[in-house]
Amino acid sequence: MSNDITDLRFFVGLTESGSLAEAARRLDVTASAVSQRLRQLEGRLGLQLVHRSTRRFALTDEGALFYAGAVGLLSELDHLTDNLRARSAEVVGSLNVCGPLGFGRHHLAAAIADFHALHPQLKISLTLSDVTPVADASRFDLIVHIGHLADSSLIAYPIAPNARFVCAAPGYLAARPAPRKPQDLASHDCVVLRENQEDVSLWRFTKKRSEVSVRVPVTLSSNDGDVVRQWAIKGKGLIMRSEWDVADSLASGQLVRVLDDWSLPDADVVALVAKRLGMSARVKLFLGFLQARFRPVPPWRR
Repeated sequence: MSNDITDLRFFVGLTESGSLAEAARRLDVTASAVSQRLRQLEGRLGLQLVHRSTRRFALTDEGALFYAGAVGLLSELDHLTDNLRARSAEVVGSLNVCGPLGFGRHHLAAAIADFHALHPQLKISLTLSDVTPVADASRFDLIVHIGHLADSSLIAYPIAPNARFVCAAPGYLAARPAPRKPQDLASHDCVVLRENQEDVSLWRFTKKRSEVSVRVPVTLSSNDGDVVRQWAIKGKGLIMRSEWDVADSLASGQLVRVLDDWSLPDADVVALVAKRLGMSARVKLFLGFLQARFRPVPPWRR
């Protein structure tokens, strides 16, 4: 049976890789080895599972049925294994987590280290990226995401509240009058963070029943939040950043909030889980650990 389970995991991984070359990269083997293993699997089943050529990779009808069945069987097996181990209070297996770059470095990595200290037999992998891997979500047991994500295939679980602020260095504001209304941003230098393919130069504000959208002039941009914050501290312009990222700089006086009588869309921290995979006992345990660590008052509000 172990060979059968290995074959199922291999085919699911191959299908979700999207190509023989990508599957080989993830498995750290050659493309010819992946192709040979696929031929052996098809030979045992007596079926063609994949249409493949140098440029094309697509499941046959039988391959699609085999993939769907394999996903369901593996999910049930993982749930059964987790439930049995939970009865003995043993947490083992693997946990694949993905998170954003800045939050991952500053908060998620430490949380995972503490969680692993409680469950040392668990093997945990953390991948940090500036793009939430929605199309490849099934690769991960849990994805930590900040802000709204319009994708119905994923279930979001709250981890921590997180507001957004506009702020700048005192030196910048000494040379340039602080904006009193969102429209004043048009005459300021602005520094933006490029993330999740968002329209980062369009800032949206609300005040009571008023809503204002402003296209800000971008003087500097980066895909790294630490860089954006440091540029702001050096007086390069106004930034719109998550509360978790600028709380310490605001407390120390390196940055000052502006337009604080206007609200920006919240960017709460959530955990995303693929619907079709369900949630194993170890993922539930890790999610509960994160929620207890960051709610109801997260570290940046203490």
